[in-house]
Amino acid sequence: MLSVNEAGAMQKTGKTLIDRGTITELIELRLSRRAALKGLGAAAAMTAFGAAALRAGGTDAAGSLGFAELEKTNDETHHVAAGYDADVLIRWGDPMIPGAPAFDPKAVRAASQEKQFGYNCDFIAYMPLPPGSGASDHGLLCVNHEYTIAPLMFPGFTADAMTEAQVEAELAAHGHSVVEVRKVGDKWRVVADGVHNRRLSMRSTEIGVSGPAAGHDRLKTKADPSGTKVMGLLNCCSGGTTPWGTVLIAEENFHQYFGGHPAETPEAANHARLGIKGEPEYQWAKFFERFDVEKEPNEPNRFGWVVELDPYDPMSRPVKRTALGRFKHEAATCVVNHDGRVVIYSGDDERLECVYRFVSAGRFDPANRAANLTLLDSGTLSVAMFDADGTLSWLDLSHGQGPLTEANGFKSQADVVIEARRAAELAGATKMDRPEDVETNPLSGRVYVILTNNSKRAADQTDAANPRGPNKFGHIIEMIPPGGAGAEADHAADRFTWDIFIKCGDPRNADHGASLHPNVTADGWPASPDNCAFDTAGNIWLATDGAPKAAGFADGLWAAPVAGEARGLTKLFFTTPVGAELCGPCFTPDNQTLFLAVQHPGEAERAMSYESPATRWPDFAEGVPPRPSIVVVTKRGGGVIGAP
Repeated sequence: MLSVNEAGAMQKTGKTLIDRGTITELIELRLSRRAALKGLGAAAAMTAFGAAALRAGGTDAAGSLGFAELEKTNDETHHVAAGYDADVLIRWGDPMIPGAPAFDPKAVRAASQEKQFGYNCDFIAYMPLPPGSGASDHGLLCVNHEYTIAPLMFPGFTADAMTEAQVEAELAAHGHSVVEVRKVGDKWRVVADGVHNRRLSMRSTEIGVSGPAAGHDRLKTKADPSGTKVMGLLNCCSGGTTPWGTVLIAEENFHQYFGGHPAETPEAANHARLGIKGEPEYQWAKFFERFDVEKEPNEPNRFGWVVELDPYDPMSRPVKRTALGRFKHEAATCVVNHDGRVVIYSGDDERLECVYRFVSAGRFDPANRAANLTLLDSGTLSVAMFDADGTLSWLDLSHGQGPLTEANGFKSQADVVIEARRAAELAGATKMDRPEDVETNPLSGRVYVILTNNSKRAADQTDAANPRGPNKFGHIIEMIPPGGAGAEADHAADRFTWDIFIKCGDPRNADHGASLHPNVTADGWPASPDNCAFDTAGNIWLATDGAPKAAGFADGLWAAPVAGEARGLTKLFFTTPVGAELCGPCFTPDNQTLFLAVQHPGEAERAMSYESPATRWPDFAEGVPPRPSIVVVTKRGGGVIGAP
């Protein structure tokens, strides 16, 4: 909140709390005041949150992060901190369904892809077996497959000569994998004949539709005149899990698959707002008319949702939960509020887009799983507005609220959720620097918004929540619900407070404008944060996407305490092979295993090809292309990941 001095300064300059357009002086006052407070010493640095986290079992220093920091790398393989093993568990093309053929890099086919591990692994969820057991040595890995890179998949590939069979293979390689895994001795293994093993693909998996947009005219197509079932799930990026044992799969950059001339369709403005320009990066529209917006103008409206999957029932049909809104979802993080309502946080991963929240109308019932399976169909969607005084307002995106009326083209809640971006903009939401993962620290109840970067923000377009323009290195915001720490936090409140946790970049370089712990090393500062996870001590683990371009070193995984004397002291733990991005960090319940997704190894700005990749990780065999893979990290001799 504002101090007396800050309020007085605003009165002298004639500014008000709602004057968000001219807030440069306020930002400077607020940030400089925060820096001064942090400089008062360790006692002053221990905030009320830090004390609460310690009472809840958190840590006050880097003591719980006692690993020897890794040196930054950017070479053909992956690296992990000393004393740890980082083993490749499963790779693109590995068999995972009974009867699946072995991977043949020279014969990538749709039929085989749908029985093999998909391409470009992203989000990971570990779901214990048996369900509800909390087992840390036997479970299901649920993994998203975001997109494909044809030049690295097909020998002799040329875009002009791409075939329908290759496109079908791409469709099959998108989607999601459910694969059983078990720890045998001190190593993890895939259970190849696991009864839960399953591939969901863009090519052949039917997905249901529920919530306010289900059956709406804007979701109806020739193939689905009911508007209630969609073939496939697309560009599955991050996600989340629910306390009733389901996985939430977030559809992100679906715009890049659609061809035709969107400006000539009834959905022209809607398509433009989502980046559908008729200049697709994929050639799917050449062979399948569902991806031609002139022939099927509603098809794009069927993507950009959160999909709920029950991994424990291999016969269940996944469902697109439209009440959570349609945009380029990154993450769908679930927390049960103190009153039993379910809250889902999600970022819209594009520059100058927003942070969203859904609060269910119903309440979670631990004794009634069947009822919980419909909780995400009814509730309130809202979007965040970050004020310069450190307050956060959740703006209601319900039909009839404020500008969300028929006069503005919203005839029902279906129109609101289909055009959630336009609704958010009209409501007055804050435009952020690529909001990606949004995760809740279970110890403190604070919510962390990962803002990757924003080259499009000009210096005169900055605001309190996005203080750098352009923002090359990214930053992280803490959203603080009222009501107390942990389970006492009120995630459904209309107003939160907020603060900036860290600003990434090299703190030794004034041009970066970074803000990290003063003891961070030359290897310890991250760039372009993307996904995150929390360990049982409440430390944050940050995966990055874009560090090579922003800073010249490989993407990887950094860890930092979020409270106490070492708050914001980031340390490097793992680095990817050249060209790769790190995704989906996921701990087992006992914190002794860490699963990581290494996506698009070998992707480089120079021309990529199957014959001459930047790396052949992880096989390093002639003729075998780089293969996106899941890596499993364990401590040699056993023990908690990151602990001394």
